[in-house]
Amino acid sequence: MAFETPKIRYTGKIQEVTVGTGQKAVKVGGASCYPFYLFEGEMPNPPKVAFEVWDYKPEEWQEWAIEPYRDVIHDPVAWAKKCIDVYGAGMIALQLKSADPNGMDRPVDEVVRVVQDVANAIDVPLIVWGTANDDKDADMLRKIVEVCEGKNVAVGPVSEKNYKQIGAMAIGYGQVVMASTPIDVNLAKQLNILLGNLGVANEKILMDPTTGGLGYGLEYSYSVIERDRMAALTQEDAKLQYPVVCNLAHEVWKTREARLKREDDERLGDEKKRSILMESITAMSLAFAGADILIMRHPESAKLVKEMIGELMK
Repeated sequence: MAFETPKIRYTGKIQEVTVGTGQKAVKVGGASCYPFYLFEGEMPNPPKVAFEVWDYKPEEWQEWAIEPYRDVIHDPVAWAKKCIDVYGAGMIALQLKSADPNGMDRPVDEVVRVVQDVANAIDVPLIVWGTANDDKDADMLRKIVEVCEGKNVAVGPVSEKNYKQIGAMAIGYGQVVMASTPIDVNLAKQLNILLGNLGVANEKILMDPTTGGLGYGLEYSYSVIERDRMAALTQEDAKLQYPVVCNLAHEVWKTREARLKREDDERLGDEKKRSILMESITAMSLAFAGADILIMRHPESAKLVKEMIGELMK
């Protein structure tokens, strides 16, 4: 008797969400099986990589992270266009770091103009990531969804404290929201319920379960995303059946191991190769857990991850 691979019967399906418009719009979600378990179901939209762009020139980045963007890093528009034209980015994730009240605390109107300039200059889907300060984001992201009307951008992080203000504006202007919760399945489900009760459509919600880097909380993020996906597919939990976005670049590149040079510790080897591998391993681990959008920094990391996803999808 021939051996038959045991298969799980999935009764749920991940909601399909579209970010962007036109021919270059990106669809995520839609899976009816665990990540890459193509022998058990369908995964019509493999995980996507979004290239990270900051809204100002970062001063604290490592030299080997700045290197690919040195000629454009002072200009978010040129930076985003280089990611697309040179490195083949299919999505841009604009990080609004300058608006952070604990940092530069740049005025909202100035930041909104930067977002508008980037949105108007690119033809691929845009993710706009705020400061994670609830009050600042409530004001800033509401204005951003307005100036980006018609572009179907994804905005966040949206929390339990500001979901009403941001969610209501996102409904009015047809944008996607990223529901952000601190590594907890029940909190993620609760926020999704609140957004649904507010009137946000299922096809306009992405989940941000909060992401840790390799060696700095990745295992917690992995477990929560995995549990989200299991509940969505095998327990038919409709309020967890949303695609997952992981803002991993900053979490990886701020770690000690991504900052140390070879001369600081010979055992760690080449700093550039080490950092790229740390980012790639983090991204692939999250993809295996169930992440649908991976926000990444270094083009070599992004290239490696896209190639690995392509191999797994064959």
